[in-house]
Amino acid sequence: MDLAPIDPTMYFWGFHISLVGVFGVPVFFLLSAFLITELLTREKELTGRVHPKSFYIRRMLRIWPLYFTVFFGLVLLAYFFPVFGHIPKTAWAAFSLFAGNWYICINQWIHSYPVNPLWSISVEEQFYILIPLIAAYGGRRIMKVVAFLFIVLAYVFILNYARHPTPGFSSEWTNSFVQFQFFSAGILLSLYLKGWQPKWPLAVRFLMAFAALGCWLIASMKCGIHADAPHLSTPFEAVTGWLLVLLGVVLLFLSLLGVSAKYLPKAVVYLGRISYGLYVFHALMFFLVFVLFKEELAMLCQALHVYEWRNSVGAVVAFGLTVSIAMVSYRFFEMPFLRLKKRFTFIESRD
Repeated sequence: MDLAPIDPTMYFWGFHISLVGVFGVPVFFLLSAFLITELLTREKELTGRVHPKSFYIRRMLRIWPLYFTVFFGLVLLAYFFPVFGHIPKTAWAAFSLFAGNWYICINQWIHSYPVNPLWSISVEEQFYILIPLIAAYGGRRIMKVVAFLFIVLAYVFILNYARHPTPGFSSEWTNSFVQFQFFSAGILLSLYLKGWQPKWPLAVRFLMAFAALGCWLIASMKCGIHADAPHLSTPFEAVTGWLLVLLGVVLLFLSLLGVSAKYLPKAVVYLGRISYGLYVFHALMFFLVFVLFKEELAMLCQALHVYEWRNSVGAVVAFGLTVSIAMVSYRFFEMPFLRLKKRFTFIESRD
């Protein structure tokens, strides 16, 4: 049987679009900062003050149980089954204190692929330490000042990285100060929009999302911003590239702002609800499919005459496993902590 010719253009764009998928992490940072700033400012308006202690308890109940269970579960897997890689004991301490991203900045990526994505949880927890204190004791004006200062600081670091490029590993992607620009953008959007919900038509929202993808592709393909890959950009390319990443994140966020959950497919809403589990489990599931059991899956696909199994059957299996374990985690493990979390909630989030 003759195989259809492969279109190189399709693979070219597919490859580059897959590279910019990592910019979903900054999107999550911005969204998290926006929602938390909304809740804290509304809490102060309705109750007269921000309650940092209750905020910390809510975050602990939402983040810590699954995070520590997954992290130390991976530690045990790596200890008893070397195929999962090696996790140094110093990394145990760093990730336990939510300094995992700084551990990677200093020591490079851990030789255990499923653990590495947890660096972003460390960055987020560092933000969670600061935001309630600034909201409680500084108010809206100080929050704006701090947010702008963190954006400036991010580009000071970006310029420094550009002036001292490294041909190997670069810590730019996991540096908290670089990533804090996205938290800052979320804070500023919340404070300046003041609850405004746009009623843009669907076509406008699609155009904004498409423009966001365009910004990321230019940042990646022309400016050399490749997330966790080495950064060898010139100072101009580095600043331009990261500004394009930031612009893309803002555009994508605005394209979704004001869209009620009732207008979205229930499956999409549910995936958003279990997104935390999807994130912490995805690397392990992809490791199982594409590394640990790749030969077995490849043989099965060959028997079924499916030769591009990585981009078809492999991706579907990995995604299905990730969704399945995230569903079980949310229903039977996370929900009890979420119910307890409500006892310390003063303001419910908007739909």
